[in-house]
Amino acid sequence: MRITVPEALTESLVKYEGEAGRAWSAGLPPLAERYLEEWELRLDGEPGHGVASLVLPVLRADGTGAALKLQPVTDETVGEATGLRAWDGNASVLLLDHAPETGTLLLERLHADRPLSAMPDDIEALEILTELLARLVAHPAPEGMRHLGDIARAMLDDVDEAVTKLPREHDRHWLRWCADAVAELVSEPGDRLLHWDLHYDNVLAGDREPWLSIDPKPLAGDPGFELCPALWNRWDDVVATGDVTRAVLRRFDVMVDGLGLDPRRAARWTLGRVLQNALWEVEDGEHELNEIGLAVAEAVRQRI
Repeated sequence: MRITVPEALTESLVKYEGEAGRAWSAGLPPLAERYLEEWELRLDGEPGHGVASLVLPVLRADGTGAALKLQPVTDETVGEATGLRAWDGNASVLLLDHAPETGTLLLERLHADRPLSAMPDDIEALEILTELLARLVAHPAPEGMRHLGDIARAMLDDVDEAVTKLPREHDRHWLRWCADAVAELVSEPGDRLLHWDLHYDNVLAGDREPWLSIDPKPLAGDPGFELCPALWNRWDDVVATGDVTRAVLRRFDVMVDGLGLDPRRAARWTLGRVLQNALWEVEDGEHELNEIGLAVAEAVRQRI
């Protein structure tokens, strides 16, 4: 079976990495063939992809299914194998093999066509996600993980410049408000092993367990920093309630209760996540902050 790189993956790599991304995409077929041979794998279906990764369904020598994940070695991906080893399949996809020099992973096969986002009831989906998250953050972060404290301090250093690029006073106000919330916590960033990107599409149905998390960006820090993706994903479900603030707070409270968090501290770290996304938006050339992020910030402020 011929290995083809989805055009959408190449476009994504070029968007974020320019010509280096195009070159990496062009090198994917021979890279995949290398690990198919070294790890004695056979292709077993059409490729899938994320923003920067190619995922190939494969069969191992013993006939069991697996997934071969190829991705560039970056700050975001370098800790993935370490995090997966620490979780060892507890609420997470199992790591079967790893090539550190290329960032290639061999993973347990899950059902990519059955994400948690497809569950009709968003609160039921949220409760499942929260139960998984509670198990993930029960683990202390291994040595060598990136630290939330370092990331938070870097965010605070970028705020003054970002404020100058936002013409709306409303946006400038919220950027400073979020920064003030982070500044209160930066000296106590936590030490749990965080997923950092746990939303409904990063939870897939499995055979070993009903649901398992995938695609972590592991980080050492406070579990309160984990809530935002589940607050602002499936946003149409929030809007459909007719009361955005109430719906966001309902999600927030479900997660805080399920994780046993201090709501005030969790609210501040949630504002930190809004700040992080806002700074990324400004860095990408946006002159107005995302309205969904602002709506989340306005809601969780009530829990401080």
